[in-house]
Amino acid sequence: MGTRLPAWLGYDFAPSEPDGVPVSGVAGRTRAGLHETLAGALDLPDWYGRNWDALADALADRLDAGPLTVVVTDAAYLLADEPPAQLGTLLDVLGAVAAGGHETLRVVLHDHPDRLPALRDRVAAVLGGRLAGPPATG
Repeated sequence: MGTRLPAWLGYDFAPSEPDGVPVSGVAGRTRAGLHETLAGALDLPDWYGRNWDALADALADRLDAGPLTVVVTDAAYLLADEPPAQLGTLLDVLGAVAAGGHETLRVVLHDHPDRLPALRDRVAAVLGGRLAGPPATG
């Protein structure tokens, strides 16, 4: 049995990037790099404290302005230099924001088809079976 992705999260390997705000997975190999990348790409407010709680608050505020699609390019590198639990924490934060937002949050993990299987495995491992169901497609 695989891990079903939450509705707000998806994969893409098309040659062109899907529509949305691009966020570099390469620049987000570490928590600090990811927070800086998100702050710049999403034009987060000055009060954004570059931590998970502040990210949740800033994204919730951002969703009040309208729907948001974040496209993580080279997503296989996302938090690759951190312990696996950090990717889980990021997904938890994004899931909580998606569930509580007035508008839609969508996150697309975009990468080369050769790297997607390892990325899917990383995501499934950090989701830890919390969402049981058939393997995700797409």
